[in-house]
Amino acid sequence: MKSILVVCIGNICRSPMAQGMLADALPGMQVRSAGLGALVGMPADPTAVRLMQDRGIDISEHRALQLTRQMCLDSEIVLVMDTEQRQNVEELYPQSKGRVFRLGEFSKRDVPDPYRKPEAAFRASFSLIDESVRDWIERIKRL
Repeated sequence: MKSILVVCIGNICRSPMAQGMLADALPGMQVRSAGLGALVGMPADPTAVRLMQDRGIDISEHRALQLTRQMCLDSEIVLVMDTEQRQNVEELYPQSKGRVFRLGEFSKRDVPDPYRKPEAAFRASFSLIDESVRDWIERIKRL
């Protein structure tokens, strides 16, 4: 496996954090992120940036991108935050079926959107992302 795409809604909170964690843990892997309704060009949310800095990962240069068909085609796996996003991606880009999974696939949990919520919501999402990313890393390294 050489390429992973992480998707959320705005591409400023959850997917940039997951992208940063995956890229940090899987050097040499192409890890990108995008949003179904991206706030195109916007930086990662300041709370997400701070939480990631505390982890030693810098996502301050991140800028939100809109999900495209080509991104899905170029990615061997597409990780989304919830079941609805999975359905949306597969409906928009049917050729991605079989490669779209929830980030929390193995724990059977969605990652709630912390956008415009208190820091506690970001910390809760961060924790779920961290746990889910670790599950994916284990499986990816076995491939």
